[in-house]
Amino acid sequence: MAKKIEKNDLKDSKKIADIEPAKKYDDGEFLTTNHGLRINDNQNSLKSGERGGTLIEDFILREKIHHFDHERIPERIVHARGSAAHGFFELYKPIGQYTKARLFNETGVKTPVFVRFSTVAGSRGSTDLARDVRGFAVKFYTEEGNYDIVGNNIPVFFIQDAMKFPDLIHAVKPEPHNEIPQAGSAHDTFWDFISLMPESMHMIMWAMSDRAIPRSLRMMEGFGVHTFRFINNEGASHFVKFHWKPLLGVHSVVWDEAQKISGKNADFHRQDLWEAIESGAFPEWELGVQIVPEADEHKFEFDLLDPTKIIPEELVAVQRIGKMTLNRNPDNFFAETEQVAFNPGHLIPGIDITNDPLLQGRLFSYVDTQLSRLGSHNFQEIPINRPVSPVHNNQRDGHMRQTINTGRVSYEPNTLGGGCPFQAKASEGGFTSFPERIDSHKIRTRSKSFLDHFSQAKLFFNSQSDAEKSHIIDALCFELGKVQTLAIRERVLILLSRVDIGLAAAVAVYLGISIPKNQGIQLNGSFPADADPATYQSAEVKSSLERSEALSMENTIKNTILTRRVAVLVADGVDEKSLNDMKSALEAEGGVVDLVAPKLGPLSAEDNTEFSITKSFLTTASVLYDAVYVPGGTNSVATLAAEPDALHFLNEAFKHCKPIAADTAALQVLDETYFSRKLPKVFTEKEVMMTGIAMGDDVKQLSGLFIKAIARHRFWDREKPGKVPA
Repeated sequence: MAKKIEKNDLKDSKKIADIEPAKKYDDGEFLTTNHGLRINDNQNSLKSGERGGTLIEDFILREKIHHFDHERIPERIVHARGSAAHGFFELYKPIGQYTKARLFNETGVKTPVFVRFSTVAGSRGSTDLARDVRGFAVKFYTEEGNYDIVGNNIPVFFIQDAMKFPDLIHAVKPEPHNEIPQAGSAHDTFWDFISLMPESMHMIMWAMSDRAIPRSLRMMEGFGVHTFRFINNEGASHFVKFHWKPLLGVHSVVWDEAQKISGKNADFHRQDLWEAIESGAFPEWELGVQIVPEADEHKFEFDLLDPTKIIPEELVAVQRIGKMTLNRNPDNFFAETEQVAFNPGHLIPGIDITNDPLLQGRLFSYVDTQLSRLGSHNFQEIPINRPVSPVHNNQRDGHMRQTINTGRVSYEPNTLGGGCPFQAKASEGGFTSFPERIDSHKIRTRSKSFLDHFSQAKLFFNSQSDAEKSHIIDALCFELGKVQTLAIRERVLILLSRVDIGLAAAVAVYLGISIPKNQGIQLNGSFPADADPATYQSAEVKSSLERSEALSMENTIKNTILTRRVAVLVADGVDEKSLNDMKSALEAEGGVVDLVAPKLGPLSAEDNTEFSITKSFLTTASVLYDAVYVPGGTNSVATLAAEPDALHFLNEAFKHCKPIAADTAALQVLDETYFSRKLPKVFTEKEVMMTGIAMGDDVKQLSGLFIKAIARHRFWDREKPGKVPA
């Protein structure tokens, strides 16, 4: 039974919060109003007679409808579509020589985290598989206060100054006259803006690469984007860049596949994250830092404070200092994922901001958007945003205040409250800003060190594998092919030619136009009336690096099939041993196996063993899987060989360069596919690892080859002919 409220309890408001809410009784749990009144009839409104009008006095109906009418809050202007999870962070080794933050100095501590992933441009109802940047925001609940790394899966950004952020988002959002297209950058207004902003070209290379269509949120990197400061106990400062490195490697889908997944399952990434955590396959990332001493700030050929630049890992190595594990899904999507409030200004002692002009603007923007969305400065009291460290200040009242403060003092300094709360000295954990020297004039301008717009775009493109370069070209052809204004296409081609002339030429051929000779495009498309136009031109800087291995996904981890999804195509009469032996081998390595058949329900194997089929060719598709296997069994093979949907499933998997394996007894099925003539003559390990296709009688040997092929992820050589009808 709930605790009885005594009269004396009401004298102390703190005791009210300790009283057990009246939710459960010995006789069950009852439906109530928001103020705790048990509801007798939740099926009918109060009426004036059996067929009479509804009475306005029905306060139960009014509360229910009013609450429903106000359930939605404004969605985020950017990063509206997201999914999230709880977890923890563990430090490998202290780094006190760089920062005094306890988070990075106490090993053996599991710091709680909440991580939200998101697309940027689309609305809440858009698809997970849009070509877009992915948000990667991490909230650490530390003993020194909440600390947020609010980043993306791409380490740079489109613009250098927050002044241009509204323009960027207005350009990429659906065009205002017709609200088209949703969650896509392939339209005139976006590329009009980009064509006048040479500083965007590095980010464009990333956004047009496969990084913008990840296979899974669990298989993408995260970056803090900006350069921050670490400050140690001696007050010494180091610049720092943050990296999240997924232990599953960095993998993507292909664009044709992404478009089809959007139609088959628009929640593909959201569901993938949820199911992985529910199954116990907890996603993991290592946190890496690139450290630059204060004295080395100006030693690079780029500006550390320029958010359109990376620090290549060949110049400054990434030190992996800890691991983050996501192990619990949210209990309530709205209360947690929708109401979580991130801010790059949520700092802790030992970490500070820099003069990055994009970061400076974000510090204002994030607080402002929380006020708009969550209705009050008291959004920090929402459970998902509440710090685990004590909160003591004189901030009172306001909309939706939840804390019940006691006492008569709400100011500082004071004597009536004993001087509390006290200011903390730096030695007591008080936050102190880095005492950076400032001696300059107020001015609206851009540093000359920010005018290099092409060297790192070139570095990124040159670092890609042949397949990745081809995908970038295809992406640009698709995007610019949707642009209706010829002048915009031409301006983009001029910019692309300054990245790589072969890249620009390939896109120009597809668009059916020539690269214009006039190379004169001003920075930001314009310049102040009293300024010399020459000072706003892009600077030509040659990178000291030809390539950077870390920029190519070709060099990612390829030693595991953990959580990879494999479709096993079956029909009545399947060879039970051929099926079960492969299934067991895949699952032993962490693979996830689904049986896909012409229809749902029970399926009988050759030995009359029954399998339950939950996926059919009608309800699923090859684009939702990483690999395909066809077991033997005379009747099953004959059925699949005559089933058009089964053949399409295989052809499409082949087109998307996925591993395919079959029992030798299932050769009849593969013979009916378009790619049958491309089958290897022999299925040695060398041939399988070249083609991604395996076949054999010995399932144990076959499964070993198949597992190695799945770990490889894709076999891009299949794209070269480009003639698979699927």
